Parts: sequence; structure tokens; C-alpha cells
Amino acid sequence: MERGLAANTVESYRRDLRRYCSMLAGRGKTGLGDVTPADVAEFLASLREGDAEHAALAVSSAARALIAVRGLHAFAVSQGLAEVDLAREVPPPSPPRRLPKAITLEEVERLLAAAGPGPDEPGAGGVDPRLLRDRALLEFLYGTGARISEATGLDIDELQLGADPVVRLVGKGSKHRVVPVGSYAVRALQAYLVRARPALAAASRRVSASPAVFLNARGGRLTRQGAWGVLHAAARRAGLAPEGDASPHTLRHSFATHMLDGGADIRVVQELLGHASVTTTQVYTLITVDRLREVYASSHPRALG
Repeated sequence: MERGLAANTVESYRRDLRRYCSMLAGRGKTGLGDVTPADVAEFLASLREGDAEHAALAVSSAARALIAVRGLHAFAVSQGLAEVDLAREVPPPSPPRRLPKAITLEEVERLLAAAGPGPDEPGAGGVDPRLLRDRALLEFLYGTGARISEATGLDIDELQLGADPVVRLVGKGSKHRVVPVGSYAVRALQAYLVRARPALAAASRRVSASPAVFLNARGGRLTRQGAWGVLHAAARRAGLAPEGDASPHTLRHSFATHMLDGGADIRVVQELLGHASVTTTQVYTLITVDRLREVYASSHPRALG
């Protein structure tokens, strides 16, 4: 509550701490005052190595679990439940810096075309309503830079498609931001809302209709897993390898990279993405610099050969 964390983050911390408490119990530790730095270090090692019940965790996941443990011990000291914060002596591992995966504009267009018919394509009104939904969903993700969780959590009254189309997104920590919606996404959303969403909503057996913008085949809110399945299937049809060229954040990363390539100010991109710090957004500038080097090396007459 104090940090305003998302429910998914809280659940991840809960899982991590349950595993930590289980390990402590196995070592005969009954209270936080009995814990030593060696116990915390051993827990971190067990996360990386895995065991009969748990697979080995990646560096980033192990770091998150250790941060949860450090938070627990710091809280215990602040509340007088322990005298010393021994977990401070065990730093979390530093994950390798990975550039977010963005795809080219041509690949984005292939992905969108593979998701479903565009609103202006002949016969778009007589297709499976899920295909219009899928096209609208991916156009929305690329047109706004929204996270998949933000798109699936979106309600009808948070979307305005009038003369000045905007959407109010609820991001991490329940932070709200208003983002413009591009013309391609507007047309795809209008086609979906008029021609497809009513048919999906009619399949619901609930007394009250779901307020969600994006519905599943049963008339309920489309889940994050369902939205990821839409992207995965479209990427496969478009010839993009799901393992490398498509992920839940593919269109968000591409949105940011293409905005910066087009000359957008990094602070504007930060606001559009909902990043708390511009440092998070700056990772995209590394991609554009790499792109500049690539274009220079292949285009400048004194760089060739």
C-alpha cells in the first residue's frame, strides 16, 4: 500500500517470501532474529541453482526475490521485530543489461496485417469478430505504447475516440496517464467497437455486461495471457519467430524506438510510456544510436569498404 505496487508485483513478492520462509524452516530458523547473512546468501544461491521443486531462476528473477527478502528484514528492523538488518550484507545480483527488442516498421505492418483485416479492407464487416478485435488490440498497442496489461485492463469509459482521440491508461502502481491515439488505431478500434464487440458481448452469460474494451469469445474481459496469445499467433502468421522477434512488449518497444527515430523528445516518450524515471527510457536511445551507426556504415561513401 505504501509503495503503490501493482497486484502482480505483490503476488510475486509473496511467492518469493514463502519460498524464503520454507528454506529458513528447513534450516531450523524460527524467527528473523535467528537469520544470518549466510542464510540469505544461501537462499540466493538456491534460487540460481534450483532444486527438486523449483527450476533455477534467471538473474533478474533471483534479484527480485532477494529484494523481497531484503525488504522483509528492513521492515522487521523498522518495526522492532529484529535488532539488525543482516540481509543488507547480501547485495542482489546485477542482471546483464539487455536492450529491449524492437522490430522494424515493415515487420510491424506485417504483424498488424496478420492479426486481422484492416477496417477499410473489403469484407472486413463479415469476418470473425475476434479478428477485428485482434487487429484493434495490436493497432492500439503499437499506436499508444501501452503495456498489454494496460490494454486488457482498459474500460470503455477510458477511451475517447472523438475529435481529439485519447485514452486514459492505468499503469504500474495505479498511476494514470493520458495518451493520444493515432488515426490507424482509432479506425481499427471503431471498426471493432461497432462491428465486433457487440457480438462478443452477447456471448456473456453474466447479468451485467463487462465494461472492458477488449472482450474474449465468452464476453468477458480479455486476459493478459489471451492478449499474448493474439500477439503470438499474429507473429507466427507474419513469419516473425515468437521466441526472438515477438514478446508481450514487442509493440511497446517498437513504439518507443520508432518515436525516438522520428525525432521525438525523450521526455515526451517517457511520459507516453509511463516511466517513473527518464533513465528507464534512455535504454531506447542506445537502439537508435546503433541504428544510426548501421545506416552510416551502409550508406556513407567514406564508410563503405
